[in-house]
Amino acid sequence: MEQPWNITVKILRQKGMDGKPYYQSYSLQIHPDEYVLDAVEKIWAFQDRTLTFRHACHHATCGACGMRVNGVEKLTCITSIYSMTKNNGVLRIEPLRNFPVLSDLVVDMSDLYNHMEAAGFTQVASLETACLPFEKSTQTIPGQTFERLVDCIECGMCISACPSSHTSSTYQGPAALAAIQHTLCKSSSDKLINQADHENGVWRCHSAFECSAVCPSHVDPAWRIMNLRRRVIGYRWKNFFMKSSQEDSDEK
Repeated sequence: MEQPWNITVKILRQKGMDGKPYYQSYSLQIHPDEYVLDAVEKIWAFQDRTLTFRHACHHATCGACGMRVNGVEKLTCITSIYSMTKNNGVLRIEPLRNFPVLSDLVVDMSDLYNHMEAAGFTQVASLETACLPFEKSTQTIPGQTFERLVDCIECGMCISACPSSHTSSTYQGPAALAAIQHTLCKSSSDKLINQADHENGVWRCHSAFECSAVCPSHVDPAWRIMNLRRRVIGYRWKNFFMKSSQEDSDEK
């Protein structure tokens, strides 16, 4: 086994949304094969019981441990310390951006969950609707329909990385818009189209694709938002021609 390393962990601390944020440094001895979440847990267990953070599954399924590590959104349970500290031995850990900070690394994600619920997002879907177009989604047994877990784990990292979310607190955000697109793939809904078709919905996205870059589950929310835009435009054109046709009929 390789010799343990001595690293410095700088954590952005803040108690309550009105609290003043500050960085606190910790010296830590770790092994190269450990993960960022292991470092946070060691600090809590052996140095500072006041540190607050979320974690659960430890295998990239629950999304609870999303944080910013050296300025990049990461699931800390699968991000190796070596990959983040090999240059200078410093690990900077911050809470996700664009969410109210409740305590240290814990943010309030209630708006995200409310948007996902309003979109009718479900965690289980058919292979055909759960997969992206370029993913293999063929049935393996003729005549039978199979389901799978949808990739989104509601970690909030796409919102943290999104420049548009950083400029507007009322923007629905990539996760919610991707959820609307996913639901529309299963069945058409005027209500869902209207949920996305406004200035703080699909039209505030600036196509930066930062959301897809940090998504740990390969949901590709940026692609889904672009697809949702096409659906909204198609819906608008359809309604326009239907209205024009009706007006012509009334005039006759």
